[in-house]
Amino acid sequence: MAKKIYTRPVIQRQFMGAANKFGGFVVPESMNSIDGIEINELIAEFGSPLFVFSESTIRRKMKELKQAFGTRYPHYQPAWSYKTNYLNAICKVFHDEGSWAEVVSGYEYKKARKNGIPGNKIIFNGPYKKYEDLKLAASEGARIHVDHLDEVSDLIKISEELGKEIEIAIRINMDSGMYPVWSRFGFNLETGHAIEAVRKISFSKGKLKLIGVHSHIGTFILDTGIYKKGVKKICEFYKKIRDEFHLPLSYIDVGGGFASPSKLKAQYMADSSTIPSLDAYAEAITSTIYDVFGSEEPPLLFTESGRALIDEAGYLVTSIVASKTMPSGKRGLVLDAGVNLLYTSTWYDYKVYPVGQYSGTYEQVVLYGPLCMNIDVVRENVLLPSMQRGDKMVLYPIGAYNVTQWMQFIEMRPAIVMIDKNKKPVIIRRAETVDDVNSIENS
Repeated sequence: MAKKIYTRPVIQRQFMGAANKFGGFVVPESMNSIDGIEINELIAEFGSPLFVFSESTIRRKMKELKQAFGTRYPHYQPAWSYKTNYLNAICKVFHDEGSWAEVVSGYEYKKARKNGIPGNKIIFNGPYKKYEDLKLAASEGARIHVDHLDEVSDLIKISEELGKEIEIAIRINMDSGMYPVWSRFGFNLETGHAIEAVRKISFSKGKLKLIGVHSHIGTFILDTGIYKKGVKKICEFYKKIRDEFHLPLSYIDVGGGFASPSKLKAQYMADSSTIPSLDAYAEAITSTIYDVFGSEEPPLLFTESGRALIDEAGYLVTSIVASKTMPSGKRGLVLDAGVNLLYTSTWYDYKVYPVGQYSGTYEQVVLYGPLCMNIDVVRENVLLPSMQRGDKMVLYPIGAYNVTQWMQFIEMRPAIVMIDKNKKPVIIRRAETVDDVNSIENS
């Protein structure tokens, strides 16, 4: 007869008083497979930690976005936000579903071009565009959104060098009810900086042609009313500069900012009741456009969604490498994945799913990463069963920003697998080695 694993007793403080609607606890669910593939099989083949992405989820979310906007607004074009996750295999799925590319650097622009996206289907944002990258984008007909007057000056010079008029859009910021106000990108509307920038652009006859207005009002926006207020200002500015300056405007770009089911640390609850649907975002945006333009033919509409489309498609499988009791008496679990892989753990409490079946006592534990840094905390507090060294868990949803902001720090970065539409796991980025890092150093 096998010896039973010892489970230490747990003393939990109980609080008396008024009922708390956020009180109580929910026993954590287990997760044993992703898209029908056993997690233990994935670890056995590809190692731990391991990023896993679901192609079917990406395609489903993209179809939901196009359904939400396309059924309400006929002149609509989505653009995939490269900075959210620019793994080539993932970008190609979005492009296969009809999305253009939205980039914020020359590096991302070149990735999009190598992924087969022509320049005229790339939106080029960002506060810093190198001169040579601007020139390349202008020569290939990209939609360049100017962020400041120095960029306007660069583009005038590039126009002279190329001997062609360059089509651009102006990037603006405004008070839309989103606080703090995102005021560092583009020209401010309320101070008059935006209209003054339009005036200077209009003086460059034959060099720059203003054809669009863009604004990205914030991120993880839970109140669709913010979009109604912001889009109203964008549309009114569009009509004002079109009519006063007789400009051939043709589109507006309302950016991104749609929330995903990730739970912000400050949130009490995080479920479908607190996250607006893509339909809710689309209704707020498109109804406002129709209200402003009335019987006029409305302009082409772009969105630059990222987080809301990819977050739910991403999982991180990780293993417990150690267990310890902290001075407070709380139990701490050390994982083989930390903030080096999960940059967004600074803001989000990921859902934690044990792999396997557990019963017995549940307790609040802290999850640490493997780094020799005190800040390497993945979750400050999470309810888990009695788990031991070697046990596995899944952190979810983690698809947005983590694999673009991760670090090669102390540990190598692991492999990334995509479960394709045929339900087969395919490596889309192999695990790093020491030789990979050494290869770009001088010996």
